[in-house]
Amino acid sequence: MVATKTYTTELVLLGLIALDLGRKRGPLSEAEVGGVVEELRELPAKVQQTLNGEGLVAETARRYSDRQSFFFIGRNFGYPTALEGALKLKEISYIHAEAYPAGELKHGAIAMLDSGFPVFAIVPQSDTYEKVVSNIQEVRARRAQVLAVATEGDEEIQALAEEVFYIPPTIEALTPVLAIIPLQLFAYHVAIERDCDVDQPRNLAKSVTVE
Repeated sequence: MVATKTYTTELVLLGLIALDLGRKRGPLSEAEVGGVVEELRELPAKVQQTLNGEGLVAETARRYSDRQSFFFIGRNFGYPTALEGALKLKEISYIHAEAYPAGELKHGAIAMLDSGFPVFAIVPQSDTYEKVVSNIQEVRARRAQVLAVATEGDEEIQALAEEVFYIPPTIEALTPVLAIIPLQLFAYHVAIERDCDVDQPRNLAKSVTVE
């Protein structure tokens, strides 16, 4: 069984631990901590808003379910999201998927790209947004198809991607909680299209049951 709830819970828990440490050790003021806490309180509604876009994700999954490989790219907070997205696709659909820091794609992996190779780009509004957009343009120059996870209101990305899955705006440190949802849904619907058992993926076992 794949651990989607576990992953999301870990993100929030680690965020809370970081907040507490930041407050106690001095880098974060009470006002800064309070602002992040308010954003955390809004996350459930934003998660539901993201889940409401499942129809587009399912439709896209149907179109791409016959592909043999995917790349996932992101920078900063987007890179761990790319790693988790690739992992989920591998775990339940048995499609080869790899994640790269977006800036490292051109150091070898970009040679794999062609018109039949989809690339997921994690590109919400952030300090590294323009750099990820530049990486997407490099991907498109190799005729690869781009699927993007972006922040609502970002119209620029529409011209660079075959499909865009939007997430509500939040502070950059919390974007992974929302950005992973379209990737988890995509993996789920691809697996369904390929007649894979999403409840009992082959060869998987809970880490606590094996050494």
